[in-house]
Amino acid sequence: MTSDEPFTDGAVETEEQRGGLSRRSVLLTVGGAATLAVASEVAAQPISERPPAASTGRVRLVVNGRQHELDLDPRRSLLDVLRETLDLTGTKKGCNQGACGACTILLNGRRIVSCLTLAAMHEGAEIKTIEGLETNGELHPLQAAFVEHDGLQCGFCTPGQIMSGIGCIAEGHAGSPDEIRFWMSGNICRCGAYPGIVAAVADAARRA
Repeated sequence: MTSDEPFTDGAVETEEQRGGLSRRSVLLTVGGAATLAVASEVAAQPISERPPAASTGRVRLVVNGRQHELDLDPRRSLLDVLRETLDLTGTKKGCNQGACGACTILLNGRRIVSCLTLAAMHEGAEIKTIEGLETNGELHPLQAAFVEHDGLQCGFCTPGQIMSGIGCIAEGHAGSPDEIRFWMSGNICRCGAYPGIVAAVADAARRA
């Protein structure tokens, strides 16, 4: 058998020595050409056919008495703007589906779950979060009542409970423990501190 016969090491050596293309070099060449072709096609694609870049819009919000003018993606929730843009992390992100009440804030005096509303929908709105309740270093009466009645355990739900409790009292739904439980039912406490929470809301309502 000589080195020129096919399917032998000698045949391979002979092909490379002759300066020909091996199977490996052919595959590398074809693969590189294909990649360049795809890249060229993308570059040549009209701008109108490319995925649109996120646009922003100017939104004015008054948060805890301070005015903010923000360039925002209109798809951002009010909760994310409060936490990530304004660094007001007291409002908690729980289920992010409007079911737990951890993100409750006051918007124009009414309690809402901020995860289900877009910031761009509230141009000029007045928003109050847990950070805006204290006055001159003094706790809001409902905050003080939560401490007095031990209405918090892990504390994660507490900001939403307090903001919702303020709304509950303002709406006139704090006349009895049963009424408070009904109108606060959208706020979930996984630790089970409900007795203290109801007592705190009832106490603050009596003092209001």
